[in-house]
Amino acid sequence: NKLYGYYIEVTKPNLHMVPEYYIRKQTLIGSERFITQELKEYETKVISSEERLKTLEYQLFINILNQLSEETNKLFQTSHSITVLDFLSSLAIVAKRHNYVKPTIDNNGIIDIIEGRHPVLERTLTESKFIPNNAYMDMEDNRLLIITGPNMAGKSTYMRQIALIIIMAQIGSFVPATSAKLGIVDRIFTRIGASDYLTKNQSTFMVEMIEVANIVNNASENSIIILDEVGRGTSTFDGISIAWAVAEYILKKIKAKTLFATHYNELTELGIIHKGVKNYNISVKEWGDEIIFLRKIEKGAADKSYGIQVARLAGIPDEILNRAKEVLANLEKEELDEIGRPKFINDKYNKEITQLDLFSSINDSIISEIKQLDIENLSPEDALNKLKELKRRLNL
Repeated sequence: NKLYGYYIEVTKPNLHMVPEYYIRKQTLIGSERFITQELKEYETKVISSEERLKTLEYQLFINILNQLSEETNKLFQTSHSITVLDFLSSLAIVAKRHNYVKPTIDNNGIIDIIEGRHPVLERTLTESKFIPNNAYMDMEDNRLLIITGPNMAGKSTYMRQIALIIIMAQIGSFVPATSAKLGIVDRIFTRIGASDYLTKNQSTFMVEMIEVANIVNNASENSIIILDEVGRGTSTFDGISIAWAVAEYILKKIKAKTLFATHYNELTELGIIHKGVKNYNISVKEWGDEIIFLRKIEKGAADKSYGIQVARLAGIPDEILNRAKEVLANLEKEELDEIGRPKFINDKYNKEITQLDLFSSINDSIISEIKQLDIENLSPEDALNKLKELKRRLNL
């Protein structure tokens, strides 16, 4: 063992058989341990061999390092070549597998993407197919794109995919699109998401403003700027004012190509006031009491916010949604009290008030009449006539 080295252990009943040249080393309760001169010499050889082995291993290791140090430059060159090969082959495999195209890159400042796709999201969607979208920006009439539409419609995804396509093109990759003509950009600035830094005592709005300040102080005419919901961290009027002023400053002073997603429909008026501003929206379709996100970008501002409908999709109880409709009705009518707050309808919910942005009410008598129809005994001709009558009464 490690403490006593090598020895021969003999039980007490067999001690009478121990040769005289055995040397007693240790006495135990039931046995005694002996060594011999030959065993001691063997032990010395083993121990010295282990020491010599460690010394030899270290010497060989140092020799190898010395030899490698003479080939360091070649090793670095080989490593770099393997890295580049791995990088390029990975891009080639992905491009072929997922139908990427070779982009055209120049210095004309135009971003023209046909049927662009988000390179990550299109591979991770399992329940639906990713919807591609076009994008066009230039240095004249299409410098600032104001993008409106409801939450969850895909505004942030659309802006991110444009930025990713530009980055991929400028690192030498094919891009997820049908075609892409891209002017070189020097930097991409983003202001997306909402978070605070408690350790720095910075609120969500402060973080947002710090990021905006970094953008307006460092962006150039050749930059791409992506702004998502600037101003939402403060009051409505303050938020609109800041968002408007930031958009105008970028348009007039920096002149960088900018994608600006917002829920402030007031910002869409920039397209009327200033050259270089275009309004776009993410389209949705109304279906009964629901909305369907079509995920397609189209020209023009969104005419409705659909906030209450998105809340319904998220699972907010009907009682809350109905009350929200009532409050919205008063806000839209600008019925305010003496200190500027909306005059809320009394706590007994008024079922006749409807939300002004989507679903209009249907006459109760017509609903009752439809419920009483005996559809089992109604002929096709009678059904068509009845439908025409209902359409006439509903002014459809």
